[in-house]
Amino acid sequence: MLNRFIAATLPHLPERLVWFFSRNYIAGETIDAAMAVCRTLNAEGAKTTIDILGEFIQDIRAAEKNRDAYLALIDASQASGIDGNYSVKPTMFGLLIDTEACYRHIRDIVVKAAGYANFIRIDMEDSACVDLEIDLFRRLHAEFPHHVGLVFQAYLRRTHDDLKALVELQTPQTPLNFRLCKGIYAEPPRVAFQSHDEINAHYLEDLAFMFQRGIYPGIATHDKALVDGALDLIARHRVPSNRYEFQMLYGVTPELRRRIIADGHTLRVYVPYGRHWFGYATRRLKENPKLVNSIIKSILIGG
Repeated sequence: MLNRFIAATLPHLPERLVWFFSRNYIAGETIDAAMAVCRTLNAEGAKTTIDILGEFIQDIRAAEKNRDAYLALIDASQASGIDGNYSVKPTMFGLLIDTEACYRHIRDIVVKAAGYANFIRIDMEDSACVDLEIDLFRRLHAEFPHHVGLVFQAYLRRTHDDLKALVELQTPQTPLNFRLCKGIYAEPPRVAFQSHDEINAHYLEDLAFMFQRGIYPGIATHDKALVDGALDLIARHRVPSNRYEFQMLYGVTPELRRRIIADGHTLRVYVPYGRHWFGYATRRLKENPKLVNSIIKSILIGG
């Protein structure tokens, strides 16, 4: 209850104070700051996926600026030799305002990444966006099967059926590439599983399905029980080390991240940056109040 209270009050505190809490989880406000973090992570043996913060825009005119920011990011990242790819949130490009404009802007980003033989991950947002984002993925995958992927959230009741429906897109030459995470948006029980154990069970069920069907999964979790469960599935299904990767958020469970890398598994870190960090930071804390413990600990030991 105390964690929830602290997390709920953070949006009302001065930004400078919230930044003190959030700086371990966000690369900064600029491309240069993001590049510096990515270079450090690459040196530690981790790959990256970079995300410019911002979502659920209210004015479609912002979508073009967001597209241009991604195009500049991709050029800068490639010029810096970063070993990583890119993640985009469709509502940042007007998904809920003008789906065609959103498609055109994200397609421009995929074209830019494909020109460097790189990859764009379409993030999954709340349940109101799922059908639109699957449709968006289908359109882009038809043209860029090697350069676009999608995210699925194991807590959504529909996820297993969505995975089954998309298997038809896969060929031996173009395996599907999906990140699997637990899910972070507040959803009602009719839409999403609620208990920790139930969500974890469906996560591993979905992951097993992906291995069985040859889908390349980004195993996105900080839950040690799920990491161990994933490793068991990898061994059971004899999955080659180049047919999966683990994924984690920047600044979260670094010890577990280093252990996974040391054990020889590919690991990718999600690196968010940008001037809209405040909304991201406060939302993540409200959705996961347990992070408050880490924040308080970082304050007590001087960051």
